[in-house]
Amino acid sequence: MADADPRRIAAKRDPGEVNTGSDVPSIGLVLGGGGARGLAHILMLEVFDELGIKPKIIAGTSIGAIYGAAYAAGLSARDIRGHTEETLTKRIGLVRDLIASRAQGSGRFWDLVTARSAFLSPAALLDLVLPPDVPQTFEELSIPLSVVASDFYALEAAVFSSGWLRPAVAASMALPMIFEPVLIDGRSLIDGGLTNPLPFDLIVGEADILVAIDVSGTTVPSPSRPRPTAIEALFASPFLFERSIVREKLKAHRPDIYIDAGTGRYQALEFLKVRDILAAAEPAKAELRSALERVLALSAGRDVHA
Repeated sequence: MADADPRRIAAKRDPGEVNTGSDVPSIGLVLGGGGARGLAHILMLEVFDELGIKPKIIAGTSIGAIYGAAYAAGLSARDIRGHTEETLTKRIGLVRDLIASRAQGSGRFWDLVTARSAFLSPAALLDLVLPPDVPQTFEELSIPLSVVASDFYALEAAVFSSGWLRPAVAASMALPMIFEPVLIDGRSLIDGGLTNPLPFDLIVGEADILVAIDVSGTTVPSPSRPRPTAIEALFASPFLFERSIVREKLKAHRPDIYIDAGTGRYQALEFLKVRDILAAAEPAKAELRSALERVLALSAGRDVHA
């Protein structure tokens, strides 16, 4: 579902505040957390490429941090999609690489499973799914990026926008019960979705238009059974927190363009259903494109019909 009033957006723009020096309004892009549901972010990035515009700033949580980092690095949505589909559809190769990393305990995949626990290392998976062209530091990115993780002991969000990029993104995606926490500067960090699953508050006022992509979703029950399985309940429970946080945040402040990706029927770990998830997000892609086209038309002084 899209939530956008292009006339309100155009009316609030003040040339004395944020201004890119052109008639095209600057855009702040927010990519939320939601496990495999967040594969939908790829389609939203395609909209920006198709319209020939780029965000001025990006904020991301969990899988949103992954795709935010890739796009902020200057990769095209086409390249990001190609890398994702190649990685996730080559099931046999992916499993072989993961097993090899576990057995070796070192090398390219950074220690998939540590000697201290059975948890997976998020850095190891990140090394698989993040395109190799993404740089090592925030400062090397083409677009400023903020990444959200959660400080386990401080019980608060931890935001990163400078320094080493990959550890911050790995921390942001460290979903409990699946990945071990990431240690950065003495802090034990886990999935950012537990504290700020849709971090649009981090970049309010940084651009003319704030666009937020919500992939926390609403879980759709299976028609064959009214109750979730134990595994479904375990891994879907974080979405209860994330969805509740997003709803409360939207009561206080709404982004100029809010898009629900519509991928709630998929579970957190159903990454191998990448093509199905991308297909399910096509309507949301069309909604985002329509909303941005109306905003751009207003900025150019053309008539717009809601």
